[in-house]
Amino acid sequence: MPAVGDWIHFTPNEAPGGVRHVINAIVAPRAIAWVASVAADGTHNLAPHSYTTVFSTSPPIVGFVSTGEKDTLRNVRATGEFVYNVVPDELLEPMNLTSADFPPEISEFAWSGLTPVPSDQVVPPRVGESPLAMECRVVSIVQVPGANSWLVMGEVLAFHIAARVWRNERIDLSLVRPLTRLGGNDYGRFGTIEKRERPVYADLLAEPEKPR
Repeated sequence: MPAVGDWIHFTPNEAPGGVRHVINAIVAPRAIAWVASVAADGTHNLAPHSYTTVFSTSPPIVGFVSTGEKDTLRNVRATGEFVYNVVPDELLEPMNLTSADFPPEISEFAWSGLTPVPSDQVVPPRVGESPLAMECRVVSIVQVPGANSWLVMGEVLAFHIAARVWRNERIDLSLVRPLTRLGGNDYGRFGTIEKRERPVYADLLAEPEKPR
C-alpha cells in the first residue's frame, strides 16, 4: 500500500491482508473475556474473546462478541449462563491453548490443565487459577447487523476475587497484571498505572485562566 506523503490511506475493502488485522491493531489494547460455558452434554468449555466490555454498572452487565457460531455461543444460547474470567499474564500459555478449535465434546479445561471450580449461582465453572471471575446470566444475544458475529450480554450475579489482589476494598490490578489483546498474534502485558481525578467543570471555571 503506497504512502501519500506522510500517510497511508485506504478503505476497508482495500485493507492489506484484510480489515481484521488493521482494526484490531487500532482498537488496542483490548481486555480478554475468558468465557467458561457448559454444553448440553455437560462438557466444560473455555475460550478467550477479546471483543468485550462493560455495558452497565446498575445493573452490572458485561458482554463479549462471538465471531461466528462457535461452542461458546451455542452453549450460552442453550443454558443462558456463562462465567467471565480474567487472564493474568502468567496464564498466557494456557489461555492461548484454549483458543484452539477443539471439538464441542472436548473440554479446554482438561487440555490446558486448568481447574474448573464450581460456581455459586450458575452451572458453568470458573477458572480456579484466575484471580477474578464474574458469574453471569444472559440478558441478550444479538446478531451484529450484516455480520457473522453475535453480541452476548450478561448480568453479573456474583464476583469472585482472590484475596491476594484485594487491597483497601479495591482490586489492585498491579497484582492481577491482566493480559490484553493487540493486533495479529500479539498480546500486551500490564504496564504502569497513573492516577488522574476526573475534572469538574465548575472547578475548572474557578481556576486562574490558563494560557491558550
